[in-house]
Amino acid sequence: MRKRTLISGAVAVTAAGAITIAGTVVAQAQETGDAALVSAIDAILTDKRLTDSQIGVTVADADTGEVLYDRNGAKRAVPASNDKLTTTAAALEALGGDFTYSTEVLGDRPTDGVVSGDLYLRGAGDPTVLESDYDRMAEDLAALGVSMIDGDLVADDTAFDTVRSGTEWGWSDLQYTYAAEVSALTVASGDDYHAGSVRVFIKPGAAQGDPARISLSPATDYVEIVNTATTGTSTNVTVDRDPHDNVIRVSGTVAAGGGGTYATRSVIEPTRLAADVFADSLEEAGITVTGDLRFGEAAPQGGELLASHESMPLSELIGVVLKPSNASVAEALFKTLGYQATGKGTFASGKAAVYAAIESYGVDTGPIRQVDGSGISRHNLFTTGMLTDLLVGVKDAAWFDTWYDSLPIACKDGTLGGRMCGTPAADNVRAKTGSMTSVSALSGYVTDADGRELVFSVVANDFLYSTVKDIEDKIAAAIAGHSASSTEAETMRSANVDEIEMPEEDPNHRLECTWIEPAVC
Repeated sequence: MRKRTLISGAVAVTAAGAITIAGTVVAQAQETGDAALVSAIDAILTDKRLTDSQIGVTVADADTGEVLYDRNGAKRAVPASNDKLTTTAAALEALGGDFTYSTEVLGDRPTDGVVSGDLYLRGAGDPTVLESDYDRMAEDLAALGVSMIDGDLVADDTAFDTVRSGTEWGWSDLQYTYAAEVSALTVASGDDYHAGSVRVFIKPGAAQGDPARISLSPATDYVEIVNTATTGTSTNVTVDRDPHDNVIRVSGTVAAGGGGTYATRSVIEPTRLAADVFADSLEEAGITVTGDLRFGEAAPQGGELLASHESMPLSELIGVVLKPSNASVAEALFKTLGYQATGKGTFASGKAAVYAAIESYGVDTGPIRQVDGSGISRHNLFTTGMLTDLLVGVKDAAWFDTWYDSLPIACKDGTLGGRMCGTPAADNVRAKTGSMTSVSALSGYVTDADGRELVFSVVANDFLYSTVKDIEDKIAAAIAGHSASSTEAETMRSANVDEIEMPEEDPNHRLECTWIEPAVC
C-alpha cells in the first residue's frame, strides 16, 4: 500500500502566499517543500488545452512509495505506449534477461544432397529475424550439402494463434508498423526491427520527369508495388498499402540528385512474407524446392534440426522496445509470455501472464485492463497510480537495472531525444512516452535538485489539440528542478519551464517521433 500525504480541505493557500483557515486570512511566507511542488504542478495544469479533457498525474517517492502529488490518480485512461512498461517488466520477470528466440529449419537428414520430404521453417515468435538471417540459414543448409528439397516448404507459425491484430486496433492504423500483424514466424524490414513489414525505398531517376526507382527490404515479390512517383524538384511522396491486400501504391515526386526517401508498411499475413523470403534465400543458396509453400502447420515430432537462428537476449531486446517504442516487438513479447506460460500464444494468455508478473511487485491489476502488448488498442485502461506503483515496485527486481537503462533519456535518446533540453530534466528523466490521437502519456523516473529519486506518471486523454507533450515536459522539469527550499516560483524558474514551448500544430506530434519516416529522432 502506498503512503499518501493528505492536505486537509479546510486549509487553502492563496496565490499571494496567505493561508485561509475557517474563513480567516493569515499572512505567511510562500510555501516551500513538497507543497510548493504541488502548487507548481497545479499551475502547469491550468493550460487551456486541458479544458474539458481528462488528465491523471501522480508523483511519488521512488524508495518509499509515498505519494507527493495526486490528481485523478485512480481514474482509468487510455495509456497508449505506456502499456509497454507492463509488457517489458513482465517479460523480464517471467522469461529472464537471458531468454532468446530460436527460429529453426527442420527436416530429414539429407542423402546425396536431397532432403526427402517436407522442410519446415518453425518460428517461436522472434520479431527480429532479418532477410540476412534467412540467407544465413539457407547457406547453412547448403554447407550441409543440401541441394534439393524433395517436398514442400512448410511455414510453422503455430506457437501463436491466428489472431493477427489486437482488440479494436484502428483500421486506418493497420498499414503502419506500429499496428503490424502479429505472427510467430515473421521477418523485419530493417535493423530497427519492425516485424511483418517491408521498407519501400524511393530514389530519383536519372533526370526530372523520369519514374522514381523503387526497391524493397526485404527484397520480395510478396507485395505488389504500383509506382506513379516521378523525379522532380522536391520530395513529396505518398506511400499507402491497400486496406485488404498487399498492394503498395507510391505516388508524388522525389527530388532529382538526392538520396531519396523511404516508408515502411506492414503486410497482410506476415508468415507468408517470411516463407517467401526464405524460399528466395534457398534459391539463392542453390537449393531447389520441388514442391509448394504451405502455411500454418506444426512441424512433426522427431524432425532433425538442420539450421537455426538465435535472437539477441531479452536483456538487449527490451531496449529495442522501450527506447524507440517498437510496437511489433512488444506484441511478440506479449504473446510469447502467454505461450511460455500456457503453450498457447494468444492475447488472452499474454494478458494473464503480464498480470501475474506485475502483481508480484505490488501492482493491483483489478482496476486496469490490458488487452495488447504495445498500447495500440483503446480498450487498454491504466491509472497513473497503478503506473507509479509499478515504477516503485520493480526497483526491487533483480532485472531492474536492465529495464531502467532501456528507458528513453530526456534530451539524449529514444523518443525523448529531443525533449526537455535546457532544463534540469535533460539527461535526468528516464521515462516511457505514449502517443495516440487525443492520448499522451509520460511515466518514469526523475531525480530532484536535492538528489531525491521520484517516480511520476502523466496520462492525458480527450484533448482536441494535436499535442500536450510540452505539458508533460514542464511537469517532469518542475520535479527535476525542485528542492526542499524552493517556492513555487523558484521551482518554475529553476526548471526553465517558460523555455518549454508548445510544438507546432502538426498531426505528426500525436505519434512517437521514431514512427515518423524518415525518422526525426
